[in-house]
Amino acid sequence: MSLSSNSLERLVPDHLSPVDVTGRETLELHLERYRFAARHARAGRLLDIACGVGYGTRLLRDESQQVNFALGVDLCEESVDYARERYGCDGVEYRVGDAERFQDPEGFDTIVCLETVEHLPSPVRLLDNLVSLLRPTGVLVASVPTTPSVDVNPHHLQDFTERSFRRLFAQRPLAESACLRQVQPFGVTGILRRSEERLEELRPKLLRYYATHPGAALRRLASTVRYGFVNRYITIAWQRCT
Repeated sequence: MSLSSNSLERLVPDHLSPVDVTGRETLELHLERYRFAARHARAGRLLDIACGVGYGTRLLRDESQQVNFALGVDLCEESVDYARERYGCDGVEYRVGDAERFQDPEGFDTIVCLETVEHLPSPVRLLDNLVSLLRPTGVLVASVPTTPSVDVNPHHLQDFTERSFRRLFAQRPLAESACLRQVQPFGVTGILRRSEERLEELRPKLLRYYATHPGAALRRLASTVRYGFVNRYITIAWQRCT
């Protein structure tokens, strides 16, 4: 298995170095989101879409006794192979699939979609697909960064605030039932120096990027003035109304 231990986006818990501070902090944030999702999961079938290497899917199955089947789906075949080998067990399955097009005729009582929406050029297409897979009175749990990230992370295509994220769901038959807010401080010096291997994937020539994307520079400035040097995230649980 050649999954990179220094990927900015795809965490492999078993590969994290003891000195990878950013990676370990990020993993703890991910685990907290998954535990939040587990607390709000419905009895029955669960889908973890864009599951990465599968540790969260397994956590959802282990910590939600009412879930009798958990399916992790990811676009990366290598990640799915790893998930099957490392986290597969009775009641847990992993498949290769595109989150925007994935279909399952049985549907799901719980759908979990963490740190995925910001990666897509059309979040609406993903959301419409997930709602179509959600059974009546089912629960959808999703998360995004709510401070700017597109400027520094070349894998991200969308910036969200709490308001704009909620607005994305407002026209769907969903009612918010709970939310989790998270804050992750970061050191500016470490980012500028790219002192950790994981940070090498951050966008290069950031000042040049700001010069050609002044809106991104303004969003970063406004966020820093309001919150300081932190990344903020929100995870929301919605229940299907019809």
